[in-house]
Amino acid sequence: MLNISGTYKGTWSHRNGNFSSKFPVFQKSSGNIVFELTSSLTDIRGVHYVQGEVVLRDGVYISDGDLQMKMEGVYVWPFRQLRMVLSSAVDSEMNRGEVFIRSSPYHLLGMFSSQVAQDTPRNYHRSKRKTSRIMEMGKMCKIQLVTQVSPRVPDYKREFAKGEHERQFCEMRGLVEGPSMHEDQGECFSPLVVNATSVNVELYYNKAVNYTLMVTFISFLQVLFLIRQMEHSNTQSGAAKVSLMMIGQQAIMDAYLCLLHLTAGILVESLFNTFATAAFFKFVVFSIFEMRYLLAIWKSRRPVSSGEGWETMRRELSVLYSRFYGFLLSGILIIYELHSMLRYILFLFYSFWIPQIVANVVRDSRKPLHPHYIVGITLTRLAIPLYAFACPNNFMRIEPNLGWCLGLTTFLGAQAAILLLQHFCGARCFIPRQLLPEKYSYFRRVIRANEHIERGEECTPIDCVICMAAVDVSQRCNDCMVTPCDHFFHTGCLQRWMDIKMECPTCRRPLPPM
Repeated sequence: MLNISGTYKGTWSHRNGNFSSKFPVFQKSSGNIVFELTSSLTDIRGVHYVQGEVVLRDGVYISDGDLQMKMEGVYVWPFRQLRMVLSSAVDSEMNRGEVFIRSSPYHLLGMFSSQVAQDTPRNYHRSKRKTSRIMEMGKMCKIQLVTQVSPRVPDYKREFAKGEHERQFCEMRGLVEGPSMHEDQGECFSPLVVNATSVNVELYYNKAVNYTLMVTFISFLQVLFLIRQMEHSNTQSGAAKVSLMMIGQQAIMDAYLCLLHLTAGILVESLFNTFATAAFFKFVVFSIFEMRYLLAIWKSRRPVSSGEGWETMRRELSVLYSRFYGFLLSGILIIYELHSMLRYILFLFYSFWIPQIVANVVRDSRKPLHPHYIVGITLTRLAIPLYAFACPNNFMRIEPNLGWCLGLTTFLGAQAAILLLQHFCGARCFIPRQLLPEKYSYFRRVIRANEHIERGEECTPIDCVICMAAVDVSQRCNDCMVTPCDHFFHTGCLQRWMDIKMECPTCRRPLPPM
């Protein structure tokens, strides 16, 4: 005996093309259909009582045009036939309860020969939130579903390609008809041809759980890479080299992922714990680590003033937070309005390395990001979009688009490659010298010191105030650097000092970048 309980997904289309003027959902020629059916035994052998919900959609996404109907009927398994009618408003005297329906289902067998569909007794957990459109349809039309249900013949090559356990059990083919209650009014809408296939819900849930485990692991790796980067730039000078916009853009991305997984957990109650765990880890990444790093970068660039008070700092912090959450909320509105262009919007989000590349060129920054952070964040950020748009068996049921995935990978990989090139070869290594502005040279020599050396005269020894050792200021020595304020230091000493503070160790004047 075939059990037809479960979820079915498929398509509907008009059989003869005569559209309805009464119900806007049927103005299109085709769309998607979803069945949620529950079957229970009756006292008649071979007859099952079936109740469920049928959703007719005019597109892939849920919209105002969707039609959601509560239906009930019988499934006669020897003939593999399912017949259901719309559960509309009925007389309270006719409500008998599910126990009565199971013990006396004869009226269900005979109701299809009757011309009045609203005489069907029912009381199967009707929702109190029925829309007026469904109530109107139940009063005007005899909506009925007649389908043939058969076991699906497996395509073993396709099953093997998709995975051994990904099997669909039943196929459903038939009609949804809507004749009017009054003969002179004709049909409410033309018959709809439906074709649906059962969905393996258990496999769907397993895939969703595996996905959330992947997101949790990726979030953990991102925290490790971010900690490594924070240790790399734990000084004021090091933090000031990092782009504030780059970290803020990544924090906004993680905030969106947190909201997305939390919403998915609310919508799918049975998977709430798994999606909530993924949302929690994303919340930790953006609210604790990335926001903390954002504040550290902001503080390193903030001019030090001894006369300012807490009110000034609080005002500047409020401006920082208002900008961050302003971008966050405005981005949600933009994504909602332009959800059809989501793949192009993702390219905008995944340009988060570009602000750092530009900042390196403008400031001529020296090694602001750790190479492990660049490579690690690039790979972990690609995991979720590649799963959604490249994995053929993803639980989101998104059609793979390998060209788009290749473009996104190339786009983000090129940004990471430029950052690594700047790290090892210099921030302006790929820019022609003719386009570069004049740059101060720390290896220049002070004329007065060289004149003493050429004349053979003795001059006062010059000591490096960092290590307190003598500095060789001759022209042939490369282990000597001089600041714009004419103070000499060993090359290694001054470079290590400039990684901490961009000011002269002797007179505390600001130093230009190397």
